[in-house]
Amino acid sequence: MPAKATPSHPRNIKDIQHWDRETDVAIVGFGGAGGCAAIEAADAGAQVTIFELASASGGSTAMSSAEIYMGGSGGTRVQRACGFEDSTEDMFNYMMMAAGPQADEAKIRNYCDNSQAHFEWLVDHLGVPFKDSFHEERAIMCLTDDGLLYTGSEKAYPFAQQAKPCPRGHNLYIEGDNGGPLFMKIVTENVDRREAITVEYETRALTLIVDDEGSVAGLVVRQDQQELNVRARRGVILCAGGFVMNEEMLQRYAPKLLRGNNAIGNPGDTGTGIMMGMGVGGAAINMHEGFISIPYYPPASITYGIVVNDKGQRFINEDVYHARLCQAILDQQSDRFYFILTVEQYGDYEKFNFMAADIAGTGETVQELEQELGLREGSLQHTIAVYNEDVANGDDTLCHKAPQWLQALEPPLVALDITPGRGVFVPMFTLGGLDTLPGGEVLTPQREVIPGLYAAGRTACGVVRTAAGYSSGMSVGDATFSGRMAGRQAAARKT
Repeated sequence: MPAKATPSHPRNIKDIQHWDRETDVAIVGFGGAGGCAAIEAADAGAQVTIFELASASGGSTAMSSAEIYMGGSGGTRVQRACGFEDSTEDMFNYMMMAAGPQADEAKIRNYCDNSQAHFEWLVDHLGVPFKDSFHEERAIMCLTDDGLLYTGSEKAYPFAQQAKPCPRGHNLYIEGDNGGPLFMKIVTENVDRREAITVEYETRALTLIVDDEGSVAGLVVRQDQQELNVRARRGVILCAGGFVMNEEMLQRYAPKLLRGNNAIGNPGDTGTGIMMGMGVGGAAINMHEGFISIPYYPPASITYGIVVNDKGQRFINEDVYHARLCQAILDQQSDRFYFILTVEQYGDYEKFNFMAADIAGTGETVQELEQELGLREGSLQHTIAVYNEDVANGDDTLCHKAPQWLQALEPPLVALDITPGRGVFVPMFTLGGLDTLPGGEVLTPQREVIPGLYAAGRTACGVVRTAAGYSSGMSVGDATFSGRMAGRQAAARKT
């Protein structure tokens, strides 16, 4: 009687008495990554079985707004229709800067070089709809049916100085925050149409099966309270999400994310896929990093304000993407953080913002606000005096906020408390995972390929590596693209 199957303890093929299921490619998880992996593998001639923990497809992709980060090669159809010409090199340089020192150059190069082709695959092969229109407002997600918007820090310092800005967030042709459900509906319909793909719902992947050489030969799943041995002739693709729902793993690998208060993901994001890969020798990298955000816009008018710490000092240009601002806050040695706004800039905050930050103080003068916030006398007065002087000159000399967002801070003033842990909405999810080649092959710590094992989506460590460099659409873009790469590689593996 074999021991109870657990993710980090693989089974050896010698201990498998019989196979309950056989397939060419076994995929764990039916979100954006798993669905696209299955379609690509099936279209390459493989028999595919998807094992999904839930009773329906979707994963975290279905819970997202499903903006997809794409561009380069002169621009997608939508970019060109909206008057934008996007250089692959500008996209590459931006994404390399965004990933920082953890950047995987080969993976980012592959993503950028093939991004326009990925757009065409989604549109022409799957039938994903995008409207040829540009959403000009600064927004976290597009609530109109416009097909294109800026979703990151492309126009902000220091990125705009190194890469020509271009909008790359592609929003599905649907109004409201409904892109994720529509996208997964289309992916699921594509899966259902392919006779070569079988989907097993309400089935939990337990552990991998390996041979004496360390190659992955299949996996153990639990279905209807029975453990089943699944033979995967060409390989197993792990698309089981990240680990944001596993507090023990967060504490061990990414404790800074625990300063967030809203885990973004689905109940299956418990790190099982990552643990399964580690159990057969896979390297888990970038595990300390994650997306963590203070979504301070809309309304866009808040961008005109300034963020200060408990010393009354600015430390970032406020026109950056919201996760970059949150990361900068986490990096500060301060206990309090405030967004300082004029009454006019505060404007429609209560109607249109979901940041949920409380008013920490108001003031008919800067000195009065300074006293209400308990800041050292003169500190905020000095900061605002310097800022207003820069506004008058049209040049933010300290933090380099773009001139279009420079507006004098004239009393009366309002301060919002954006300190994590004091009520403000701070969503987060993980960005670490299994180390993979651009094709999805899982690597050991020595960067040797584990034969028969692939990973995609948040189970793998993808092109996006930090909150400071995140842009909306990078996760669904990476999940769908990396799923395709892994599906293609697994289908082509000789057995």
